[in-house]
Amino acid sequence: MKRHRCRFFLFILLDGSTVEVTGSPTEKAILSWGLELHMKFAVERSKSAIIHVSPFNSEKKRGGVAVIGRDSDVHVHWKGAAEIVLALCTNWLDVDGSTHEMTPDKANHFRKYIEDMAEQSLRCVAFAYRNLDPKDIPSEEQRINWELPDNDLTLIGIVGMKDPCRPGVRDAVELCTNSGVKVRMVTGDNLQTARAIALECGILTDPQASAPVIIEGKVFRAYNDAEREAVADKISVMGRSSPNDKLLLVKALKKNGHVVAVTGDGTNDAPALHEADIGLSMGIQGTEVAKESSDIIILDDNFASVVKVVRWGRSVYANIQKFIQFQLTVNVAALIINVVAAISSGNVPLNAVQLLWVNLIMDTLGALALATEPPTDQLMKRTPVGRREPLVTNIMWRNLFIQAVYQVAVLLTLNFRGRDLLHLTQDTLEHSSKVKNSFIFNTFVLCQVFNEFNARKPEELNIFEGVSRNHLFLAVVSVTVVLQVIIIEFLGKFTSTVRLSWQLWLVSLAIAFISWPLALVGKFIPVPQTPLKNLILKCWPKKKKQGDEGAAPPV
Repeated sequence: MKRHRCRFFLFILLDGSTVEVTGSPTEKAILSWGLELHMKFAVERSKSAIIHVSPFNSEKKRGGVAVIGRDSDVHVHWKGAAEIVLALCTNWLDVDGSTHEMTPDKANHFRKYIEDMAEQSLRCVAFAYRNLDPKDIPSEEQRINWELPDNDLTLIGIVGMKDPCRPGVRDAVELCTNSGVKVRMVTGDNLQTARAIALECGILTDPQASAPVIIEGKVFRAYNDAEREAVADKISVMGRSSPNDKLLLVKALKKNGHVVAVTGDGTNDAPALHEADIGLSMGIQGTEVAKESSDIIILDDNFASVVKVVRWGRSVYANIQKFIQFQLTVNVAALIINVVAAISSGNVPLNAVQLLWVNLIMDTLGALALATEPPTDQLMKRTPVGRREPLVTNIMWRNLFIQAVYQVAVLLTLNFRGRDLLHLTQDTLEHSSKVKNSFIFNTFVLCQVFNEFNARKPEELNIFEGVSRNHLFLAVVSVTVVLQVIIIEFLGKFTSTVRLSWQLWLVSLAIAFISWPLALVGKFIPVPQTPLKNLILKCWPKKKKQGDEGAAPPV
């Protein structure tokens, strides 16, 4: 929630008929209400002078000002959280201007008003004052560190203000929840107001939720480190909190292994923004200190923009995984083909220039194509990735294994039996070997072109969804195919290849095309949830330690 620190200012327009109110949203709301009651602020301000200001303090939840009137009377006025200011009052002001003692019954009466307004998600602010003896006012030099007295106050009134949720916030919270992102609200409002607002936003779903789901800041900060870590995961709403409570919550969640993002706009939010894995500050209401401490600045101050941050962050991560899967398939297949061929026959089907074309040009273009994949709705249906989870997932290993095994099996078969299978036995051995190797190179490149479509959707069945909207991807694939045709048909001396007949081109395309149905079938093969590295470590036999000779073998 917003922290309101600014003093209010009134500006009278040139026509003298309209008053413009500026300042924080809370103060603007109060002053606008005063204008509707025909209060004359300019007249009242002319009768007094401000001698000291105590800015709003997020710890004390109140701010005050000392003013001196023309008759030399000094008054200290306080404004802040209703129940906190009320607890400091020993008297209350009636509508007729008379002062009465604040009895326990009357205090409970006022608290009931506060609770009723808070349950309607109204932010309650109380006003109080006290008289001050002019002799107790320090000199101008000593006022710098002067703490305004806040005892024996007289309650003037309590107001309730509606701070409605912005359009789209509830939908954004629901989308975050469905995508595995838990939204927590840390606010300075009291628990009743915080509960009502959280229910309105969808952060809370149970109106009867109690601690530790909804907790007060002073209760949370009273816990030790172990207790805070134990309850941190359960907290959804924290009311009457201080900026340090937000920092403690961030630290507790990080110790529990969570990736934490924090939003904030005030200077006091800077430590939490800095401590979080991702700090998001507000571009409009945010202070410069908050912006400097954050990683991302939300220009429109809208929580719905946080969903865009999550969406694009997941898109970047997914695109990196797509390219890694694509490049690993290329490199694993090329390495196995050349190593096996070199060991068995002493000749390699893919020479240095051809490998340079595949790794430098084709992989670079492939990375460019896959990196430009826009975010999709499917990304928001995934669960978040933990900080310790591997970049190469079991699904990626499955897809890589299927495609690499297929390519290696086909191309090694062509390498050893290609002359017979391609009906090249009538040609000379030298020419038939060149045709065979050119065909292997061409088929290998086309397999990667077709596999590039598979890499777009590692988990989804429909690999062509949205491909028509990604013009850069289609352009890269087209350029790759055109360059491959030019290399085979016109740059034979440079790449040590020969021209291929149209029949061999069709066979290459047919072999490459099989990678599509093969990938489709492969996606029905289940994979374990445990990362591959953990599975290997689990199966790896542990070394016996000294003194363990009599121990039972591991199960």
